[in-house]
Amino acid sequence: MNNPLVSVRGLTRSFHKDGATVSVLKGVDFEVAEGEFATIMGPSGAGKTTFLHVLGSLDQPTEGGVFYRGKDISLFTAEEQCRFRNEKVGFVFQFYHLLQDFTVLENIMIPQWIKRVKAAEAEGAAEEFLRIMGLADRRHHKPGELSGGEQQRVAIARALINRPELILADEPTGNLDRKTGRVVLDYILSVREKIGAALILVTHDPEIGAAGKTRLTMVDGELFQAE
Repeated sequence: MNNPLVSVRGLTRSFHKDGATVSVLKGVDFEVAEGEFATIMGPSGAGKTTFLHVLGSLDQPTEGGVFYRGKDISLFTAEEQCRFRNEKVGFVFQFYHLLQDFTVLENIMIPQWIKRVKAAEAEGAAEEFLRIMGLADRRHHKPGELSGGEQQRVAIARALINRPELILADEPTGNLDRKTGRVVLDYILSVREKIGAALILVTHDPEIGAAGKTRLTMVDGELFQAE
């Protein structure tokens, strides 16, 4: 692949526990292009979540490197890594991690506040994503007043408001019933296409896994092309 958005070379991640070394990722090589949609399936404990965390610089590799547009993100300063996570990466998790004392609108605006966008501009961007997500009538509600699917749509809007180049989605439908999960997935795919972002989505659902242009399987810390 010429000039990938993200490339991974010989990635390992190990943890030390009770005097033993546990290897979670074992020499992973991987590339994703701009705008590409890749899915990763595999059993629980295979290393999928750890892999996403390392890609997004929430965790650091033990060996190997993650390169964003050819730059090793482990060499970024702490400030550069924070900016990378805020502006270039959108994280969508299985659990929504919304701030319960904030309104829907305020939750969505948080990444813009971190980016120090002017208040009026940040609110306008949040309002746009509320409309895209079909939540305009929920702007002043608190998360506890929403259904699970609505909360996940708020979390998606928050993840994508800064129009990241890379979306990392870890079981984004895993906490939802099948019908609601498909609706949420459609929103993710629709906005991804609108902003032109690459999407790496971890799932246990074979139907969702088959939707990726690139389909991968992670087993015991190793990444393979799906059959």
